[in-house]
Amino acid sequence: MPSTSTMPAGAAPSGAVRGWVHSVETGGTVDGPGIRFVLFLSGCPLRCQYCHNPDTQHLHDGKPVYSTEIVQEIGTYADFLTRAKGGVTLSGGEPLVQPEFTAAILRGCKELGLHTALDTSGFLGSHADDHLLDDVDLVLLDIKAFKELTHRNLTTVPLRPTLAFAERLSALRKPIWLRYVLVPGLTDDLKEIEGLAEFAAGLEVVERVDVLPFHKMGETKWQALGRPYRLTDTQPPSAELTGRVRDTFRAAGLTAP
Repeated sequence: MPSTSTMPAGAAPSGAVRGWVHSVETGGTVDGPGIRFVLFLSGCPLRCQYCHNPDTQHLHDGKPVYSTEIVQEIGTYADFLTRAKGGVTLSGGEPLVQPEFTAAILRGCKELGLHTALDTSGFLGSHADDHLLDDVDLVLLDIKAFKELTHRNLTTVPLRPTLAFAERLSALRKPIWLRYVLVPGLTDDLKEIEGLAEFAAGLEVVERVDVLPFHKMGETKWQALGRPYRLTDTQPPSAELTGRVRDTFRAAGLTAP
């Protein structure tokens, strides 16, 4: 957490929005281009079976803080982030659980001249108005599955809001890095993946697709929370399967490093 993670006493600073932050990473290298300040906000409506941050699912899992404090903290890294061709990524949890807080931080980052990325499932895309998206340079969009039944089984929420958000981003010509977690027995249906690849290619704003092999790094957090982890017996996908999935996206004309 930044040093400004405790709510001060008294009235809110001018222009400040109160929100809940779980943690920060000041040298992120996998959440957008360059080296990034990654802010993990609390709260998420999804209940993904493979969630590796279940301790961010509830709003009050985080600590209360004002947006102005967060932007001030980010400002201390601004020169470094610019030299490193990086920026700021808002992640979670799900940042769009707190749209006003997210928008205030994004606006502050743009005033600092920083590149911004929004890491989201897209399920709450309707919470992001055009003013918020104006301050987003890149969307890291997690599409968990491409069939309604698969998506609901995996996340407990419907798929269509995510696809609608992707289509809106396409209409706005907003760059997307698509993320797809490959889970054997859950999200490894190649026909379903072919459908997603075709959809993503049709958006014409997907700059790359990151196929992320399933891992169980979050299992200990589930245990610590006293919650059952349904994927204990699921193994990571083989290199061969991962390669086939990447090739499926490439065959649709997409970049899948």
